[in-house]
Amino acid sequence: METTIPVEASAESCHTTHGYIGDKSKYLARLKRIEGQARGIHRMVDEEKYCIDILTQISAITKALEGVALGLLDDHLRHCVLDAAKLGGNEAEAKIQEASDAIARFVRS
Repeated sequence: METTIPVEASAESCHTTHGYIGDKSKYLARLKRIEGQARGIHRMVDEEKYCIDILTQISAITKALEGVALGLLDDHLRHCVLDAAKLGGNEAEAKIQEASDAIARFVRS
């Protein structure tokens, strides 16, 4: 007996990998560096370093995280949203809304 899969379910199931998978090692390396920077800031506070030096390092981490976020967003748009848009229907609308909400959160932060 053959079962029919609704379009929305089949669209979701076709995403067995995420858009960032091709750059996974790049993202992991960048996040590892950011993790090291965060440990460095912890050490700076523990050693009572100058406030401005700590703030400078926090600014650097913030920019690095923004870079990771923008890359992930770009990958999501080019992979998940584009695939859903090609299928159309409710899945496309849902992915576009999801991306729009993510962009709004990113801009507000």
